[in-house]
Amino acid sequence: MVKSLLATSAAVASTAAIGAAVSSDTTSAWYRSLKKPPFQPPAYIFPVVWTALYTDIAISSARVFDGSIDREVRARFRARLLINLVLNASWSWVFFKSHRLAPAVAVAGALALSSVDLARQAGKVSPGAGIALVPYAVWCTFATVLSTAIWRDNPQR
Repeated sequence: MVKSLLATSAAVASTAAIGAAVSSDTTSAWYRSLKKPPFQPPAYIFPVVWTALYTDIAISSARVFDGSIDREVRARFRARLLINLVLNASWSWVFFKSHRLAPAVAVAGALALSSVDLARQAGKVSPGAGIALVPYAVWCTFATVLSTAIWRDNPQR
């Protein structure tokens, strides 16, 4: 499991670094000027939640890679994981760097669907890994709702 965990950890850490490179600027004038819904968590919650979720993704994905003897299953899961991580990093760039609210909603929605699919596919190989990825899918769905509310409440953007 060590080899798989190192590989998934590297992929997830890269995703986290890419996203963090732009999303840490929540003090910018643009972000502060956005009207945010009352259910938006405080800023300090996001790094805590994302650290736990990224750890979960790395461990659960490694369990899938080590739990399947079928090369095709591993290859399909690897492709799904890659798509998911690209969507994950993309949201921060679209929202924080490009200030594009409507496209950010689309990316968040695609990420939520991808996360549900990732949990479902992981569960076929390792039921525990599939269950462990459910919080990630739930958080991504919540992020889609939050992104949609911000877009709706800031129509001029």
